[in-house]
Amino acid sequence: MPHLPDTAQATVTLADVRQAAVIIRDSVMVTACNESRTMGEICGCRLFLKFENLQFTATFKERGALNRLQALSPEERKRGVIAMSAGNHAQGVAYHAKRLGIPATIVMPVGSPMVKIENTRRHGAEVIITGRTLEEAATFVRSHAAAHGFTLVHPYDDPLIIAGQGTIGLEMLEAVPELDVLVVPIGGGGLISGIATAAKALKPSIRIVGVQAQLYPSMYNAIRGEQLPMRGDTLAEGIAVKAPGKITRAIVRDLVDDIMLVSEDQIERAVATLISIEKTVVEGAGAAGLAAVLAAPERFAGRSVGLVLTGGNIDTRLIASVLTRELAREGRLTQLALDIVDRPGQLAAVSVLLAEVGANIIEVSHQRTFSDLPAKATLLELVIETRDRAHLEDVLTKLGAAGFTVRGG
Repeated sequence: MPHLPDTAQATVTLADVRQAAVIIRDSVMVTACNESRTMGEICGCRLFLKFENLQFTATFKERGALNRLQALSPEERKRGVIAMSAGNHAQGVAYHAKRLGIPATIVMPVGSPMVKIENTRRHGAEVIITGRTLEEAATFVRSHAAAHGFTLVHPYDDPLIIAGQGTIGLEMLEAVPELDVLVVPIGGGGLISGIATAAKALKPSIRIVGVQAQLYPSMYNAIRGEQLPMRGDTLAEGIAVKAPGKITRAIVRDLVDDIMLVSEDQIERAVATLISIEKTVVEGAGAAGLAAVLAAPERFAGRSVGLVLTGGNIDTRLIASVLTRELAREGRLTQLALDIVDRPGQLAAVSVLLAEVGANIIEVSHQRTFSDLPAKATLLELVIETRDRAHLEDVLTKLGAAGFTVRGG
């Protein structure tokens, strides 16, 4: 059977985290923890970003994975390890297992981002795609591990994993001792458990705030005794965990001060904001902390707040979609439909008017067949670019004043 931690005996201490820091220090980057003055002004607080998306595998998961792998016996190393993961833990285990000469098998749920699957294979692991969720993948892992004698490297419910992730807390408080609040994404709870263990021991007054996607409030439910549903596809698939760990749940209950939920729109906004302002690419789960601060700035006003940008493994197509959708929300990219008379010169008249008010036409098409307009009319469909929502409203006003009936906008 795969190794599973004894939850009755499983505790994590500051000493464990410090020992993990020594074990991983030559192989895992001490990432920057820098102040973002622009985003701090937007949020009304001092905001410090821990750039774990700049690790070699673009994820903090390397820390716990390496700490766990280094604890294997020679016989366990020879037999190999197995892990289940939606992507980032997979890459951390695969990369360091290859470095250490340990055979690795990674089980990933169906629907895991392709960029994470390919990166895991590139690190030399055998990848098995099975199960609709991480929990279904875990069921397969347990039987596969028992059949082949593999050691399970759990993504979050293991004291050595938790201690490894906790090294982030050590580094953040060393870099910025004045931090008042740490805002940390929660999936299974390994990251926030490790960070809270270290940070609360070093600075008992510090507040630890966890963040989960509204679609997967598993730890929120467990701690608050709620029954909020868990369903659907989230941009933050890295924290889409339906069952938090037993060890992590106990640590979160003891050390975490609050848990916030963020919507998909809020996560998308945070991803786009980090690209726009910080010029850094962060996946949905990695942007969850910023999403929480942007959604409720009054809760962090005047504080020194630390955010962990946990990972940067996001498909480029998804980045494009997120950025385009954010432009639409800001009123900078808009789809319009105009009822016009189907005769020469009408398109030119609309184009001239839009040029006069400073709007840029991105796409244009006529729809004559599939509309409810009279036969002598046509639907002119446009995608236009404007400076902001106020500029868009001015454009719509000018179109209306010129006699055009506008749908959308």
